[in-house]
Formats: sequence, C-alpha cells, structure tokens
Amino acid sequence: MKEVFSPGFESYRKRVWEAIADFEYAGVKVGRGKRNVVKRIQSGALLLNIKAFKVPNAFNRITYRYFRKSKACRSYEYAHQLLAMGIGTPAPVAYMESGWPVLGESYYVSEHIDEDLTFRTLIENPEYPDRETILRQFTHFTHRMHESGVLFLDHSPGNTLIKKKGENRYAFYLVDLNRMRMNVRMDEEKRIRNFARLSATEDMIRIMSDEYTNIAGLPCDRVYEKMLRHTKANHQRRIRQKIRQRVLRQYKQ
Repeated sequence: MKEVFSPGFESYRKRVWEAIADFEYAGVKVGRGKRNVVKRIQSGALLLNIKAFKVPNAFNRITYRYFRKSKACRSYEYAHQLLAMGIGTPAPVAYMESGWPVLGESYYVSEHIDEDLTFRTLIENPEYPDRETILRQFTHFTHRMHESGVLFLDHSPGNTLIKKKGENRYAFYLVDLNRMRMNVRMDEEKRIRNFARLSATEDMIRIMSDEYTNIAGLPCDRVYEKMLRHTKANHQRRIRQKIRQRVLRQYKQ
C-alpha cells in the first residue's frame, strides 16, 4: 500500500496502520457514511479522522490509478493548498492507497476538529445564538475562498465545520475536499452560484447576499435574486434526482 505522511506526523504511522488494519472495529464512526466511512480514532494526544473511500467501479479503478489522482490523494493535496492560503481545514496527516495494477482501497487521514456546529445547524435551528453573526462571517470566509481562486464544488451544509473562538468570533473548516478546483477565475455568476448547494433558507440568503454585497461592492438586489434563484434551482434538481433514483430502484425490483 502506498503511503504519504505530512511532515511532523510520521510518528503516528504505526497507530494509523493499526487503525486501518482493524478499521471495521476501531474508533467511533462519524456521520452516516453510506458510500464512504469516517472513523474518529485516538492516537496518543491527537484525535484523528480516518476516511475510508468506497472502492470505485472497474472503470474508475483504472482511471484513478493511471489518469487521475484518487479521492484520498486529492483530499490530502487540497488540504495542504488550502492551509497555505490561510483557508481553514483539518490538518492533513496522511493518505494511503492499495491495489495494483488498479486502485483498490484508499484512506485519507486528518486531524479531528471538535466543532461546535455545522452550517446545517443554522438551517435547522433559526434561533441558534449568534446566527446572523456566524452567517456574515461565513460569507467572508466564502468570499476569501473565491478571491483565492478556490471553487469548492461540495460547498454543502455538512461540509463546513464551525468552531467558536471567542466573543462573536468564529472559525470555519472545510471537509470532504476531494471535489475542488484551484486557481479558478470566477465571475460574479460563478461566485454566487457557489452558494446554491448550501440549501440556505430565504432569510439566510438575505443575510449572506447583504454581506457579500458589502464585501464585493455589488448591487444588493441583484446578488439576492441570483443567490435565491440558484438555491431554488439546486433544490429542484435534488428533488428530480431523488425521483429518478426511486423509479430506478422500483424498476430493478
């Protein structure tokens, strides 16, 4: 199995390998993980998250071995790039890949972030303390990504961890990094559309569009209208996708 460890984390090599060897029973499962499984594992004084990616289909096993980097490798490399830009994400520890001549199992290991909430919490709990402050700071965080040329394709409710750092001060950490583009030149439309997968409610969109307008110097009504339109369109796409999946399952039966 190929292994790549970040400088400063080589001392965790033995514990990581032990956890992977006993992955089914080791640690505590994080989230629902239908396709990919994340486990939280204690290694000395450090809490680690180990993400086991589902073994891809036959075509992608060849693709990821010879023509495209694996999801584990991309997660690891994108994490390093984000941190170099000052964009929050859990510290990358290592990634591993098995299989020859095609890709088999793969794992991404990062430092665990003990978050206070995710973006989804703000959707589900309109009365969450400091909700507006968090949304405005999150908008700054997203704008900084855009200014750095980072297009996070999985900018969805569960993929931003939020941790309170002090009075009215919050830090944001991206997770699930394998679908990302770097060095992207983004126009206004692409920037605003990047908010769509967050599935924000209309009052949240009003706050975020207002803050994005203040930061970027764009017309407020235009930003709000576009953000709301893209969010609704994404919601409709998800509904159609679920219907197609349901019909396909019934057809297979």
